[in-house]
Amino acid sequence: MKNKGAEYVWFDGQFVKWEKASVPIMTHSLHYGTAVFEGIRGYGTGNNLFIFRLEDHMKRLRRSASVYNFNSRATTKELCEATVALARKIAIKCSCYIRPLTFVGLHGIDLNVTRDSPTHTVIIIFPFDKYFKAEGIKACVSSWRRIHDGSLPPLAKAAGNYLNSVLATQECRRNGYDESIMLDTQGNVSEASGENIFLVRNNEISVPNLASSALEGITRETAIIIGRKLGYEVKERPIARTELYMSDELFLTGTAAEIVAVTHLDGRPICEGKEGPVTKDIREMYEKIVRGKVDEYMRWVTPIW
Repeated sequence: MKNKGAEYVWFDGQFVKWEKASVPIMTHSLHYGTAVFEGIRGYGTGNNLFIFRLEDHMKRLRRSASVYNFNSRATTKELCEATVALARKIAIKCSCYIRPLTFVGLHGIDLNVTRDSPTHTVIIIFPFDKYFKAEGIKACVSSWRRIHDGSLPPLAKAAGNYLNSVLATQECRRNGYDESIMLDTQGNVSEASGENIFLVRNNEISVPNLASSALEGITRETAIIIGRKLGYEVKERPIARTELYMSDELFLTGTAAEIVAVTHLDGRPICEGKEGPVTKDIREMYEKIVRGKVDEYMRWVTPIW
């Protein structure tokens, strides 16, 4: 977000003008990456705005903070209520991106962050539409390996983890691709730089298990539930790199990316270079659910208006 996205942000329980929401240059998270965050989508439907799986995202924010022993002072309920209040405060009705961020403040320069260290939480909302091209993307397998749980916990959505993704993204863009697919330290498929990956073969869906250093994505879980509800067999398991080239379909899931087909991998067409039928089934159901059009899943959406 390069420009001002709204009039206000929510900062430690207060509505603060966008241009006045600043932090000191000695903020610990600026120096050491000691922050956890979430990405949440809001979907405009003309006369309303639906936030998708708000409570689940805020619960994960607090779980990520607990991994690093950050003191996340606001409760899940308070964070959800703050998000709704902020959306109403800025009167947003178009599709948007919501970024909650909990970070360590003026702790000093040592690394012994404890629950007594000062932490802050900000919630930012700004207009946002498509992240990737709807017709699908071209990806490559990155030479950079995904971080391992023995070094940095991949299940925590921590700011510092994404330096790993920055390297993979720089590499893929230099080589003319839209996104990179990362392997774990064992050489199995892990995830894309900012999304989970799914493989379809013989009408069966597979997704890397969490032991493959994959993030426990909320859109990932949503796609698994949708796939099974539509009658597909979905397995969470280790996936070898070669299986990617033998797949009938590949697709990515993530808050920003939503559900998008990988139409080419390392220059090779997947599903004749277009979105496949299984991906299409799951994507179309997802698009209905997030806009509050499926009664069974209304528990997942929070209406603002």
